[in-house]
Amino acid sequence: MRPPADLPQLPAAVLWDMDGTLVDSEPYWMAEEEAIVADAGGVWRHEDALELVGNDLLVSARIILERSPVTGTPEEVVERLLAGVVARMSAEMPWRPGAQELLSALVDQGVPCALVTMSWKPLADVLLDRLPPDTFAAVVTGDQVRLGKPHPEPYLEAARRLDVDPARCVAVEDSPTGAASATGAGVPTVVVPHIVEVPEMPGVVQLPTLAGVDPHGLAAAARSVQV
Repeated sequence: MRPPADLPQLPAAVLWDMDGTLVDSEPYWMAEEEAIVADAGGVWRHEDALELVGNDLLVSARIILERSPVTGTPEEVVERLLAGVVARMSAEMPWRPGAQELLSALVDQGVPCALVTMSWKPLADVLLDRLPPDTFAAVVTGDQVRLGKPHPEPYLEAARRLDVDPARCVAVEDSPTGAASATGAGVPTVVVPHIVEVPEMPGVVQLPTLAGVDPHGLAAAARSVQV
């Protein structure tokens, strides 16, 4: 059934970032970064933490190793950070305003959704366990791609798994890194800035919040941009 003439066509799929977009987990990551550096006798500044927002986790781990007394391999650093964030998010799921409601409304209207996150599968599983089965038709995590955000591979992989044209999808992001990944894949992108500011970017429209945004409102926002 076609929507009424005054409503925009819904996207072929919506591709969701997780940290900072669906859930307010960035403070959890920052707390674990500070803790791991402090345990090694170093100091992790807020400015350092902001640079890691939206990054591939192995990239973030390498930055921590370069700037602090922390030792080990990047993979070992990621595992230590991940364990702490998994524990925190298992104890309390900090949903971002309007995100869970919009996700549920999209699923109810038959719009396929994919999770496209640089967090690894153990953390994505914590989120998935809190949602109805089959909420996400595809899940792409940072440990499943060769090149993470800001490279377009994660979003291209999500579109491939859903068998949809990236240009007919909408990505929902919160960071410049994530927005660059989505637009690089040719996906019109709606950004709700949170922890870090997002400059004006081609192919991106910014919203102050997802609270009160329904599927047609999301489609209308995305329709205003060209990738």
